[in-house]
Amino acid sequence: MLLAACDPQQVADKVLARTAESVVQPVLARELSGAQADAATRCVIQSADAYEIEQLARDVGVSAGSSTVATIRAISLRPATAACFAANGVPVLKG
Repeated sequence: MLLAACDPQQVADKVLARTAESVVQPVLARELSGAQADAATRCVIQSADAYEIEQLARDVGVSAGSSTVATIRAISLRPATAACFAANGVPVLKG
């Protein structure tokens, strides 16, 4: 019964989001403390659309490239992300 309640697409989406988080967090940790980087990572993932999450997740296991860093920066500049940063005590990112 419990297994019937699991939506395979939701499970796949969660796995992909977790994978993207593992790519985003080290990039943000270059500028932010551990707790701030973790909070900022959650904000970026929440603000990213499905395509962006998929693109971010592609860099798993390798150092994030310039395109990935640019995607993270672009998402960070969105009003919803900035509001999430502010609510979680995350400073505005440099550069």
